[in-house]
Amino acid sequence: MNAPDPTDVSSVPLDEDIVRALAEGQVWEAPPAAVTARIKHRLLQRIAQAESRHLTVPAAADTWQPFQPGVQIKVLHEDGGIMSYLLRLAPGAVLSPHRHPVDEECVVLEGSVCIGDTLEVTAGGFHLALRDTLHAPISTLAGATIFLRGASPQPSHLV
Repeated sequence: MNAPDPTDVSSVPLDEDIVRALAEGQVWEAPPAAVTARIKHRLLQRIAQAESRHLTVPAAADTWQPFQPGVQIKVLHEDGGIMSYLLRLAPGAVLSPHRHPVDEECVVLEGSVCIGDTLEVTAGGFHLALRDTLHAPISTLAGATIFLRGASPQPSHLV
């Protein structure tokens, strides 16, 4: 049997009086609020940078697909039948009338679109089509790019 190493202090228990004196001598003081805020900010930044559950679709990603005559689609994200996507409409393109099974949000990014005969939405404009409503044809004279979030487009939605 080997004798204990006298230089290895990890195996030597501390005297109870020493442990009690050390515990009593420790007084916890809250750091200043500015220090706490700075530590929290740095920690959350590191967590956010390490997080890998984000999705980014670069503008240069050439994933445009034909959708309808004169219209291309670029799917950004789809989950549970809800899709975020871009539509690029060529000059003179028309989207057929269709129904919305869920609310659909639309932001015109470039150009302008006409909804039916009376409503024009220009770049920067927002349009909300409510669930269970019939949407008039969407057209553009000079072309447009729009962002949409709503139900994944299905042929059964067309009227």
